[in-house]
Amino acid sequence: MNKQVVAKRYASALFEIAKEQQLLDQLEQELRVVKQVFAQNEALLSVLNHPKVALAKKKALIREAFANISTVLQHTFMLLLDRHRIDIVEDLADAFIALANEARDVAEAIVYSARPLTEDETKALAEVFAKKVGVDTLRITNIVDKDVIGGVKVRIGNRIFDGSVSGKLARLQRQLTR
Repeated sequence: MNKQVVAKRYASALFEIAKEQQLLDQLEQELRVVKQVFAQNEALLSVLNHPKVALAKKKALIREAFANISTVLQHTFMLLLDRHRIDIVEDLADAFIALANEARDVAEAIVYSARPLTEDETKALAEVFAKKVGVDTLRITNIVDKDVIGGVKVRIGNRIFDGSVSGKLARLQRQLTR
């Protein structure tokens, strides 16, 4: 079965538990940190997937590495280890965050700009684009990209709003070469 499909099933179950125990915010924050740890430490995942490392040692490594996370999440990781599915942790985190955002009517956006955005610019963009995509709140992550030249390019899910100078130049070039 596809990794994303399996991850969505585990995320859905974890989401239901989080809602039931009112741990939604806490688990979302913990999963963001865990995802970052797994993304930055490829060696951790390779050790956890290695067939010659005993299951007890893998579980001890998880308990030690993530000692400060909630017991619900620790139990989830132990279950993933038991079922040889620890490689879906990043996908599980993404799916859980998507479910939590949907429940709160929040969307995640990546804004590419030539320079770092100020707090006021970020708030203004969040207000404008939240209305465009029909959500209450928009969480913006700003990425500085010198290729943008000026303006901004906003990515929300699979939608891209390109108001950058480089985007306008590319559209102009396509029109002129027709």
